[in-house]
Amino acid sequence: MNVKLWTIAPMMIGVLALTGCQTADLSNQASQTINMPMVVINSDSDGDSVPDKLDQCPNTPENVVVDDRGCPFTMPGVGLKMEYRAFFDKYSSELSPKYQAELDKVGMKLQEYKTATILIEGHNSRTEVDSASIHEANALAQDRANKVKNYLISKYNIASERITATEYGARRPIAPSDSEEGNMLNRRVYAIASEPQE
Repeated sequence: MNVKLWTIAPMMIGVLALTGCQTADLSNQASQTINMPMVVINSDSDGDSVPDKLDQCPNTPENVVVDDRGCPFTMPGVGLKMEYRAFFDKYSSELSPKYQAELDKVGMKLQEYKTATILIEGHNSRTEVDSASIHEANALAQDRANKVKNYLISKYNIASERITATEYGARRPIAPSDSEEGNMLNRRVYAIASEPQE
């Protein structure tokens, strides 16, 4: 009988131990709510360190120093130096409303700085040049530059003598022409407004 007790005793202890491991009924316990502070993220889509809701000059190009409004910074006594970029659909010289809004800022600065001039460069993508005659492709690049020039003249009454519009065709790409993204970046106008150096 002693032998049976020693074999049954550990089994009974195990059964008692497992009964204590049953899951507890949580239905009677109150639910807990954890209050955590909300983190507000101020988006800055152009990366100029000025939140979009305060940025008066959205889409500032990379590496351009901006003031607390998000507009290109002009140091007192240095005069105006402002860049402008617009990108175009394939075979088009139409300025989208987004780029017209940016050009409005340039027009207002040119009105403010009466001696400032602007150089406007029209560019093509390699695919536009390859699918047309060189004359047609260069005409498209010139048309893009002229579109910006005419906008400044008609809307802001900037004298045409203060504006130089020229075409570079596909001779000055800023991105490789082996992808649609690269070609899209090359279909552009680049302009720089500045005051004459004294």
